[in-house]
Amino acid sequence: MEQFSEAWSKMWNKLDGWVEKIVMMLPNLLIAAFVMGVSIFIARFVSKYTQKLAFKFTHNKTVSSVISSVITAVFVLISLFLVLSILNLDKALTSLLAGAGVIGLAVGLALQEPLVNLFSGVMMSVRSLFNIDDLVETNGYFGKIKKIDLRSTLLELPTGELVTIPNKEVLQDPLKNFTASGKRRVVLECGVSYGDDLEKVKALTINTVSELLNEEPENIDFYYTAFGDSSINFMLRYWRRDVSQPSVLGTKSDVIMAIKKAYDANDISIPFPIRTLDFGIKGGESLEEMKIFQTEQKNNGYAHSSVEN
Repeated sequence: MEQFSEAWSKMWNKLDGWVEKIVMMLPNLLIAAFVMGVSIFIARFVSKYTQKLAFKFTHNKTVSSVISSVITAVFVLISLFLVLSILNLDKALTSLLAGAGVIGLAVGLALQEPLVNLFSGVMMSVRSLFNIDDLVETNGYFGKIKKIDLRSTLLELPTGELVTIPNKEVLQDPLKNFTASGKRRVVLECGVSYGDDLEKVKALTINTVSELLNEEPENIDFYYTAFGDSSINFMLRYWRRDVSQPSVLGTKSDVIMAIKKAYDANDISIPFPIRTLDFGIKGGESLEEMKIFQTEQKNNGYAHSSVEN
C-alpha cells in the first residue's frame, strides 16, 4: 500500500510539473502558433509573386514554377526554425539542422547528376541560348531542337532519329546555332582547266549565281584558292536567308547545275583527275601481251611445282 501511494505521489508530482511548464509555455505556444499561421498565409503570396518574378527572366513555365517552389520551401523552412526557437526547442532545432544536413548531403550525392541537369536546364532557360526548332550542332550531333525540359534537350536529326542529350552536356560543351543569326553562308568549291580564261570564269560564275539567287553580284564571293593537279581551284561563297537544311541543300544543288550549264555553254571545262595504269614491268608493253606473259608464268609455276612434288 505504501509503495502504491509513493508511486501515485511521484506520478502526480510529475503531472503537476508538466501542467506548470505548459502554463508557463502558453504565451510561447500562442506566439508560435500565430507565427506559423502567418507564415503559411504569407507563403501563398510568396509563391505567386516569385513565380511572376521568375517568369520575367524566363518564359518557361516549368522553370518559373520550380524556382517559385524552391523559394517558397526555403521561406517555410525558415519559418519552422523560427517557431522552434520561440518554443525554446534549441536542442531539437540543433538536431533537426544536423539531421537535415546529413540527409541533404546523402540526397545530394545520390541525385548529383539529376540535380546538375536540373540546374543546367534552369540556366539554359534563363539565358535563352536557343529556342525550339533552332538548327544546332552540339556534342557531335546536328539537328533541330524539338523539346527542352529541365533534364534534357531533344534533337531531331536530318535522318529522322531523335537524340536526347543531358542539359549538363549541352551547357558545358560548345554549341553551334545555325538559326540565331537568321542567315547561313554556303561554300562551294570547284575547279576549271588551266587553259580557260580565269577572268571570264570568275565573271560568268558570279553572274550565273547572282541571277539564280536574285542577289547583287557584290554579295557573292569568288576566290581562286590553289593550283591543283589538273585544275585551278576556286571557292564560291554566298548567304542564304532561309537557314533550314532542305533550303540550303536545295539551293546548293541548283547553283551547281546552273554553273555546269553555264560552263558548257561557254566552252569552260571542269577537269577530272586522269590516271594512267601500267600493267607491265617494262613500259610500252600492250595489255594483251602482258596477259599472255602472266598466263605463261602462271602455267610454268604450276608445272614446276608439280615436278618438285
